[in-house]
Formats: sequence, C-alpha cells, structure tokens
Amino acid sequence: MIPSDVERAQKQEREREREREREREREREREREREEEERERERERERERERERERERERERGRGERERERERERKRRERERERERERERERERERERERERERERARERERESDRDIERDIERDSE
Repeated sequence: MIPSDVERAQKQEREREREREREREREREREREREEEERERERERERERERERERERERERGRGERERERERERKRRERERERERERERERERERERERERERERARERERESDRDIERDIERDSE
C-alpha cells in the first residue's frame, strides 16, 4: 500500500521535530560547555588574586617564616588542586550521566515515534 500524502507529511513532521530536538540538545550542550569555560576562567582569576595576596604577604614576612609559610601554602594548594580535580571529575561524571539520560530519552522518543508509524501503517492496511 502507498502511504497517503497526509501520512507522508505526518512522518516528515515527526522527523523534523526529532531533528529540532536534537538541535536543541546540541545547543544545551554548547551552553553547558560555555558555562563551564566561564567558571574555569573565574577560577583562574581567583587563583591569580590569591597569588597576588601571597606575594603581598611574603613581602611583609621574614625569610624563615616565608619558607615555612610557602611549604604550608604549597601543601594547601596541592590539597586544593586535588579537591578541584575531584570536583571536576564529579562534574564530568554528572555531565556524562546527563548525556546518557538525554540519549535514553531520545531513544525512547524514537521508539515511540516508530510505534506510532507502525500503528498508522497497521491501521491503514486494515
């Protein structure tokens, strides 16, 4: 049986809607990436401000104290970097979980659309 123009138009519209949804998802992903880049720039600006504060503190302290403070600061920064790396790993895991959820939703929409098309075909063949 040859599908009617209406069925063809409905199928094309569903396909266009799926493509629009895919484009919206790509845009959301680009937006999430832009936001993450901005947060990284802000973290870098904060690190630079912290380095400037540290330079100012060093100018005010004696050499022996500066060395001890540098060692404590180095250890603190290393702990902070490790915490930041862990937070970044967690953010990446969350982004991956979100991408997987979105892929599953897209697969479900595809399956639902396929079921709709099959029901239309079965109905028309009766």
